[in-house]
Amino acid sequence: MFNKKPPAPRSALFTNPPKKATNWLSDASPAAPAAPAARPAAPHSARAQPAPRDNRAAQSAPHTPHTPRAPQAVAPAQSPERIAAPHPAPLSRPTVAAPTPSHAPATTDNGFAALGLRDELIRAVLAHGYDTPTPIQKQAIPIVLKGGDLLGGAQTGTGKTAGFVLPMLQRLMQGVTAQRVSKAPRALILAPTRELAAQVEESVRIYGKFLPLTSTCIFGGVGIQPQVAALRKGVDVVVATPGRLLDHHQQRTIDLSRVEILVLDEADRMLDMGFIHDIKKVLAVLPPKRQNLLFSATFSDEIKALTDRLLNNPQMVEVARRNTTIEVVEQSVVQVEKAHKAKLLIHLVKSRNWQQTLVFTRTKHGANRLAEQLDKSGITAMAIHGNKSQSARTKALAEFKAGSLQVLVATDIAARGIDIDQLPQVVNYELPNVPEDYVHRIGRTGRAGSTGEAMSLVMQEELPLLKDIEKFSKQSIPRVKIEGFNPALIPDPVSTTADARDQEWAARGGRPAPRGRPGGGGGQGRGAPKPAGGGAAGGAAARPRPASGRPAPRSSGSGGRGR
Repeated sequence: MFNKKPPAPRSALFTNPPKKATNWLSDASPAAPAAPAARPAAPHSARAQPAPRDNRAAQSAPHTPHTPRAPQAVAPAQSPERIAAPHPAPLSRPTVAAPTPSHAPATTDNGFAALGLRDELIRAVLAHGYDTPTPIQKQAIPIVLKGGDLLGGAQTGTGKTAGFVLPMLQRLMQGVTAQRVSKAPRALILAPTRELAAQVEESVRIYGKFLPLTSTCIFGGVGIQPQVAALRKGVDVVVATPGRLLDHHQQRTIDLSRVEILVLDEADRMLDMGFIHDIKKVLAVLPPKRQNLLFSATFSDEIKALTDRLLNNPQMVEVARRNTTIEVVEQSVVQVEKAHKAKLLIHLVKSRNWQQTLVFTRTKHGANRLAEQLDKSGITAMAIHGNKSQSARTKALAEFKAGSLQVLVATDIAARGIDIDQLPQVVNYELPNVPEDYVHRIGRTGRAGSTGEAMSLVMQEELPLLKDIEKFSKQSIPRVKIEGFNPALIPDPVSTTADARDQEWAARGGRPAPRGRPGGGGGQGRGAPKPAGGGAAGGAAARPRPASGRPAPRSSGSGGRGR
């Protein structure tokens, strides 16, 4: 999600003055000179500062004259008990109110300071191990902070989640008062799947852990009562799937009349899943005056129609060429016979010692069957798809992220929301029917600038799909050969069995089976002797030969098992 750098001593992060903002951030540049006079950046350095800058003293006495700041536009600092953090880090001082949105926080000279983010957000980002914004964050954050609508063209793994979560939290803090006026949510984030919704809500909690804001996640497949209880307590941010959100609205367990910010994450996937009608129903119950943010990896005609309906004079940011795949992913194609796909995958996992591999299939049944084959071969594998219970999906995903599961077999829809740093391999066991899905699939690896590998196992029947993918992504994917699995060297299993049977008949002096006719009947023998009971020549030759005249090959049945 971010560009990580090796950890540096905390003192090194805050000693240098802020860098001058780039041209596209000219609106935020005047705030930079205020940096040297700001409060200390890190909790561990607070005790080394002069007494007037101590936060506790600041709460009981006015600021000293040497701090020329603009008037505070937010509420006074909240006590530590007001900070809503699911896993708060140890603090040596309470969180204090930040300057107005035009400020440039002086706690650090990293790239996030130049974007105009408040101090608490930068502290949370640093605590999470990141210090440099990604391209989508550099472009999107200033736009969202200004309150305008945004159309974001970003592939998965580019850091787009933080690109809208960080400025969204800052804008929500501008309206925070000492006492909550309403329990209704002020920001709504819609996601296509449960896994993605849970992932986004986790990001909200991580980046907002030093802020007095609360959030909850609501989706189907689990009990609704715990969600109702959380909504009754009051939340600032709701992350939801469209279907369960409408369930709450119909039961009047959620009030959407105070939503100030709406985010549609992975809007293209929501349309692919048929959520367009649910989205329209949600839009109908939201207040007309609000900020709208839409993110999509691809731009189809349906997405364009949705943006025309939803967004008001939006600014567009795009970090990659439209409808392209991620350049940092090493892509390859291996041509293989259908009957040997599973064997090839098992060979790759074992011979290359793959420990964390995401494998895509087209169908739920295919995912289950492949996971069973891998498990029987000694490879720990589980399947994840829409028919699995939420508890089973959560368990499989947790084990895969923890590294205790070698292979996770998934369908396209179920894989949304899988966010794993430095996932090494993605395998297309079956190519997707829609070229755009190829982008989403391989986007699971090569995240935030890291390298990854995406291999596609392609049989003869899938070559047209491969051609469509290459045309869509404007590239030619390299073909590679795996020793022992070259299609030219692998005879069809039906033909192999038929050849062996032909040789057996020839050894017995009988007539070989006609080539290309697995059933063994109906061919004219070119003068070869007929089996006993075959009838006379002439007119009798036109009659179908009884099936019992020769044993039918059994191989045709076995050859179709993989279909």
